[in-house]
Amino acid sequence: MAAGPVRQNDLRREPVLPPGFSLVTLRESGDAFAHAQAIAAEAGAATLVWVRRFDIVEFAVVLEPDAILAEARLAHYLAMNALADALAVHSPPERPVLFRWPDALTYDLGLIGGGRLGWPTDCPENQVPDWLVFGAMVRATTMSPFELGQTGVGMAEEGFEEVDAVDLIESFCRHLMLGVSHWQDEGAKAAARRWLDRLEKVVGVRHGIEPNGDLIATSQFGTERRSLTEALAKVDWLDRDSGAPKL
Repeated sequence: MAAGPVRQNDLRREPVLPPGFSLVTLRESGDAFAHAQAIAAEAGAATLVWVRRFDIVEFAVVLEPDAILAEARLAHYLAMNALADALAVHSPPERPVLFRWPDALTYDLGLIGGGRLGWPTDCPENQVPDWLVFGAMVRATTMSPFELGQTGVGMAEEGFEEVDAVDLIESFCRHLMLGVSHWQDEGAKAAARRWLDRLEKVVGVRHGIEPNGDLIATSQFGTERRSLTEALAKVDWLDRDSGAPKL
């Protein structure tokens, strides 16, 4: 069965969000991640900002943590889990939805999107931030035939038939709420373990997550620690010129 395009009416209808969420929509030229951070202090938790783009599913959500910043960043793993779960629900069967450290989302080993985490720049590591913002992008369509050397993929080209931006956003919010519930019952470690279950595997390497979110990679050659804060600052999956996941 041929892959169909993402539904066109996704830009005309609005997501039906769970109770407690509020929706802010931006025009195609908007920046969900930046806008959510700009309004986070006033708008409050569960504010979702959505950019009405055809080629990219782009949105951001405001979170209000109850832990100090050094621990609150673990919410990145919680939100990435929700993003992957939302994509997996709508994906063709037996095609893996995985993570690349720390914030890239792959589908069948092709880069399809990613997440970003923002917080107040003046918040010390040992204080509770007023807010966090998780921003997400998933490529709806590459809008071009596959080219040699291309590692990025799009939903339309990969068989996500009859799935649009609204479907993905609604699913993300439901999975995020479920993840928050599990976090409250089981703690942040459970969210980190779930994220690790989807991390692209490296033969001979065992991974773990530290209480501050850093990644520990252990192999026969020793142990390497990778800083979550430094890695999040790079946003390696994002093409800053196009404002979309890298192809």
